[in-house]
Amino acid sequence: MTTLTPSPTETGAPGASAAHRAAEKRRRRRNLLVGWSFILPNFLGFAALTLVPVVGALAISFTDWDSYSTPHWVGLDNFERLWNDSNFWAALRNTLYYAAGHIPLTLLASLGLAVLLNQKLRGVGLLRTAFFFPYVTSLVAVAVVWNMLLSPEEGPVNQFLMSLGMSDPPGWTSSQDWAMPALIIASVWRDMGYYMVLFLAGLQTIPAELYEAARMDGAGPWQRFWHVTLPGLRPTTFFVTVMVTVSSFKVFDLVQVMTEGGPGRSTLVLSQLIFREGITQGRFGYASAVSLALFLICLVITVIQFRMQRRSER
Repeated sequence: MTTLTPSPTETGAPGASAAHRAAEKRRRRRNLLVGWSFILPNFLGFAALTLVPVVGALAISFTDWDSYSTPHWVGLDNFERLWNDSNFWAALRNTLYYAAGHIPLTLLASLGLAVLLNQKLRGVGLLRTAFFFPYVTSLVAVAVVWNMLLSPEEGPVNQFLMSLGMSDPPGWTSSQDWAMPALIIASVWRDMGYYMVLFLAGLQTIPAELYEAARMDGAGPWQRFWHVTLPGLRPTTFFVTVMVTVSSFKVFDLVQVMTEGGPGRSTLVLSQLIFREGITQGRFGYASAVSLALFLICLVITVIQFRMQRRSER
């Protein structure tokens, strides 16, 4: 008869059990250190470049400080002034106006380009590069070119509109009514190539078998797009929407170069108001209060988007 000899761990030997626990602990510690080694550089960069400035701005928002003298604690005076500041409310309205135009138009343009350039077309690689190129081009150059294109008297856009019979074309950046639409058009043109790349990546993760099955069931192009493409792009669409929304509320550089907030206050946005109050006027306490308000607005909108996404997934 064969006799099976149990291993030390099966007999419950105290020494073997302790050695096994020690080895398991070392393995967990090693995995933890490896994990931290990957995320620590990014976390340090985030802490130094984002977390510390945000906390510092929060503290400065309760002071009166011009960067030359000692900060003077004023409590909620900056926020009370913000509430009664007509420039703040004008900048908030303009920021919402810009976001209401920029977000949907960028999503539609980038998604349409992605669907079009996901087909097997001749020269599709060149076309993708051409549409992505404006995003990596100098923003100052983009703004200068669009100012030339939209020049009321000599711009090619108005020349083309007049050739179609329009006797009084828009004044674009020189008009209070048309300056913000001009910014939205230029911004969508610049950004759509970048988000097109993200949508292209999402499209290429959708299994081709789903399209084949839908085609076998008699679904047309629009039905395949509505019932296969859009559901398959839901995670990508959510990510792009969040990114475009945050980008829209933080817009500054294009406005500063193209209109400088004018004519009047027609294109003054929150980021530009922060720049004026802090860098130009030296009122860093009040500028920090405005930046905190902008941060809270972006935070609330992002939280709402995440909750809506979770509800749609249920």
